[in-house]
Amino acid sequence: MRNHFVGKPVDLLKCDGSLVEPGWSTKQVWKYDKNAIKSNVFRIKEWDYYLVLAQDFGVAFTVSDLGFAGLHSVSFLDFKTPCETTKSEMPFFTMGKTNMPPTSSEGDVRFENKNLKLEYIKTEGQRRIVCTYKNFQDGKDFKCDISLEQPDMDSMVITIPWKKNKRCFYYNQKINCMRASGWVTVGDEKYEFNPATDFGTLDWGRGVWTYDNTWFWGSGNCDLDGHAFGFNIGYGFGDNSAATENVLFYDGVAHKLDDIYFNMPENGSYTDPWTFSSSDGRFEMDFVPIIDRSAFIDFKAIISDQHQVFGRMSGKAILDDGTVLEIKDMLMFAEKVHNRY
Repeated sequence: MRNHFVGKPVDLLKCDGSLVEPGWSTKQVWKYDKNAIKSNVFRIKEWDYYLVLAQDFGVAFTVSDLGFAGLHSVSFLDFKTPCETTKSEMPFFTMGKTNMPPTSSEGDVRFENKNLKLEYIKTEGQRRIVCTYKNFQDGKDFKCDISLEQPDMDSMVITIPWKKNKRCFYYNQKINCMRASGWVTVGDEKYEFNPATDFGTLDWGRGVWTYDNTWFWGSGNCDLDGHAFGFNIGYGFGDNSAATENVLFYDGVAHKLDDIYFNMPENGSYTDPWTFSSSDGRFEMDFVPIIDRSAFIDFKAIISDQHQVFGRMSGKAILDDGTVLEIKDMLMFAEKVHNRY
């Protein structure tokens, strides 16, 4: 059944390492137990990624354990100039030693070395990001203390397998519409978040992946006359026959979409205008890019080609009850990523 909804708690994996019940939910109803995985430790991928956007700037944070290595990064995005800075730390052969929590609702996440100290602190109804990155940009240090409000609200949660290997799976949660407050400094420059207009998103992922994958992902949040609106769209890898990850959020309630299409420029330029369209006509948007945050790594056996494009989106989104939301110049991102690892 397409877009199969799972509403009750269930184990994630069977004794053979395959998924018990692929589908989607608005909560983390699947129990993730790393001991139940029947694949090589180098194939296990775990990450917590936060993106926090204001109108003129944004920040992104990654703590991840990819089995063969960890990848811990910080990005600062300046939408006025426009420009971006990203720096990363990559310790090898982590193999689960980063100690990522098995759920997004409990447990803190930390990474620290001589250059970077990054903490995600979870409390009741709130998430906090505290970071110091030495010599981040032209000799200037990066620091931040950011709080994200997380009241009781829906999120997008999905579990899907891969057709060619049933022991591979993707367990993912996207939490949108978390109002942001706090500050960021880059050297002597200070930037502050306003919870009336600024939002954070969490991308929480656990799974066992096949070697070669390409995916498309897009997300954004904004305030519509006092109502929190956000969306998550994506496709490109795994077996989506049980569910897609395409969801609208409005005042804390999820509204499920069917298929979404990223209509990228045919000339291959990521900074030319795009459009997004939908199989059910409920998500029709124009997208004008500002920054292409691109990164390319080629270690022969390990390749990563990433284009995370930030820009402004305009169009219409339709809720489950038929309500049409008019979207104008909403700050968001869309990405295309190809990984071989």
